This record gives sequence, C-alpha cells and structure tokens, in this order.
Amino acid sequence: MQRRTFIAASGAAVTLPLQTLGRATNATDNRQYLELITYHTRVGDARDRVAEFYRTVALPAYQRLGVGPIGVFNTVFGPNAPSLHVLVPHDTLESTVTIQSQLLAEPTYSTEGAAFLGAQLSDPAYVRQERQLMVAFTDMPRVEAPGPAAAESRIFEFRIYESHSVVAGQKKIAMFNEGGEIAIFRKTGLTPVFFGETIFGPRMPNLTYMLTFENMDARDRAWDRFRVDPDWLALRANPIYRDTVSAITDFILRPTPFSEI
Repeated sequence: MQRRTFIAASGAAVTLPLQTLGRATNATDNRQYLELITYHTRVGDARDRVAEFYRTVALPAYQRLGVGPIGVFNTVFGPNAPSLHVLVPHDTLESTVTIQSQLLAEPTYSTEGAAFLGAQLSDPAYVRQERQLMVAFTDMPRVEAPGPAAAESRIFEFRIYESHSVVAGQKKIAMFNEGGEIAIFRKTGLTPVFFGETIFGPRMPNLTYMLTFENMDARDRAWDRFRVDPDWLALRANPIYRDTVSAITDFILRPTPFSEI
C-alpha cells in the first residue's frame, strides 16, 4: 500500500505552521481550513450511531449554516478498529472556532440530536473523537469533490506524511507546491481531493492529503504510472529533495451513501 520512496527536501524558504496560519487569514488568501474529525466507534449494534447522527442531524445543520461539502467516510483498509472520518472544509479560521457553538445554537440540531449529543456514560455514542486542523496548500487551496462514480466502487486514499522536523516538513510541502508534485499527481491519475498542512493534531509535523479513484484497480494503475513518470523521476532525483518524510500512514476509505464528497 505505501509508496516507500521517502522524499525529500526543497530549498524553499521555511515557514513555521503558526506563521502559515496567520498568512492564511489574509483576505486575499482563498485557502480553506480543513477540519478532520475521526470518531472511534463502538462495535456491535452501536457502531452506526455516529453515521446516523451525521446523516439525519449534522449534515442538514451544516447545510443550513453554509458549511460544506462535508465528507463522511468509513475505513476499508487501515487500523483494525471501527472508525468514521468526517472532513469539514471551512472558508475562514473563525468558522473553525465557532462552528460547534453555531451548531448547538441551532434548535433543530439540538433537539433532533439530543440523544447523541447528550449520551449517557452507560451508553456512549462513541468511544472517543480526535480532531485535526489543517490549512490547504497554496497550489490546491480548496477541497475538490470528485465527479460521479459507482457508489459501491468509489474509494478515497488518505495519506499522512510525517516529518522528523518542522524544517523538513515545510520543505516537503514546498515540493508539492513549487516543486510541482501536485501537477504530477493530476497528470498520472492520482486525483486529489485536498492537500493540507496540519496546524493542530496528532503526529506533527505532518502534511495530510486525500486522493480519489473509481475503484481499487484504478488506484493501483495510477500509482504505477506515477512511479515511472519522467517528471516524478526527475523531481525525486533532485538532491535538494532528500530526507523530508520519516513515516507514511495510508488508509483506504469509502464514502457513506450520504457523504457530500
């Protein structure tokens, strides 16, 4: 599953994550903030409670607030534990900070979601949730929802690239942007949904991105094309791109029937 070539460094200027955060608040910058919520769900009959809450309560509330499209994904290949991943794109930093209070102020959300939101200790709605906040890359500033595909075959690949230092992480981001790796992805059929620099969350420093494919065969063919693409081979051979990625985590996800992405 993993692309094992751990790639490397760029000579671009290094910018700390919080400086990136401040830069992205500028009114002329159209980069989105990407909130990733991972629910570790229960087993058995309670496993689908989170998904049902999003289907019937949360997604309609986000729509009323003008936030979206929202992606809701189940894990196909990844950690051997039940989980649900929710991707929420925000147009402003303020939205990421205030969205929970806005949702709770929604009478319909609070009323229809009461059993989930106020679950008892004896019957929790989920085991725990983890949140990650990212700012989109300059060369892909907004989430790109894919076109139609057969619902039963559409997959998403979710990848986390950790770096051993902030400097190395910023250089790897530069490789995707100025280095042109995003363009090589597109050319070879690795269709991106988003690229994000993690500002707050686990496994930092890291960048996180999501790709989409019509099915697993299409995914494998695209990665095969990428590995031998002459532009990619030239990019990875550049000596300034070296030793920026220390670990890769790879998930295969499938959208829920109601996911907006």
